[in-house]
Amino acid sequence: MNPINFISLKVKCPVCNKSLMDNEQKVDNEPSIKLAIKSGGKEGTIRLSSVYGSFNYLTDLEVPDQEITSFFCPQCREELESVELCNSCQAPIVSLILDLGGKVSFCTRKGCQDHNVGFEDLTVALNKLYQEYGEHADIHKLKVTKDEIYTPIRTKAKSEADDNKEIIESGSFLQTYCPYCKKSLIVDGMMKLKILNEKNEEGVFMLAPYLNVFTSKSTIVLPEEKEVSDIRCCHCDTSLKVPEKKCEKCGTTIAKIIVGARTKMIDFYICSRKGCTWHGLNKADLENIRLEDSLEW
Repeated sequence: MNPINFISLKVKCPVCNKSLMDNEQKVDNEPSIKLAIKSGGKEGTIRLSSVYGSFNYLTDLEVPDQEITSFFCPQCREELESVELCNSCQAPIVSLILDLGGKVSFCTRKGCQDHNVGFEDLTVALNKLYQEYGEHADIHKLKVTKDEIYTPIRTKAKSEADDNKEIIESGSFLQTYCPYCKKSLIVDGMMKLKILNEKNEEGVFMLAPYLNVFTSKSTIVLPEEKEVSDIRCCHCDTSLKVPEKKCEKCGTTIAKIIVGARTKMIDFYICSRKGCTWHGLNKADLENIRLEDSLEW
């Protein structure tokens, strides 16, 4: 398994060497890569997902499918040119400099998903990654295998107000199941779901299964701040949406999964709006369980 498959990459302009990261506007709940673009004589801005393997983005410029787009550094305004061509469609390839050392390259044709990342020195890159993310780099930013050790559900000492509640700490690994076929949704250390976007394109959505860790990626484009058409079990293909319940933060339809807590199996709800980090429990479970630092608390 590729160890860099779930890293949030930090990049710089290959011309002026300045950071291209936008910490204010996030995509896939991580800082985005901000670039200026030009297509059809019109100019705009695009923010790409920094999660390697994700194809999500935000842009204020409508670009037709299969159109080749020109990319520019938003600071020095130089065009990001390349002599390389895409192996899949022969369009120009743009390369950005990795903070870890090396480069990440992507195709300039809309809809083409050809991209690659290369390190100058893999050992140095992994050392820098460990220094940045600490001992939990392997679970919070990397795609882990079933043989690696998960962070178990942890509970804190209860305050007077929480005397009768089990408190699940942030960062705890959540073993998740489909509420219909009861099969585990954990695949290769990530929560795997089927997803339909607003164009009814079907793809796979991978979500970090740790409480209050929101790193995710998908195999299809999921526009930020938009509700997905459907969320389904990766095994039985049953819709997990609960039409009669709404997100308490943004009012969007939510989906239900099952989570194994220390004392029981509980209903766990997630918002179906891309970028919303709300999650919650049934009212009955709130009498016994608290999710540390969740938005509803």
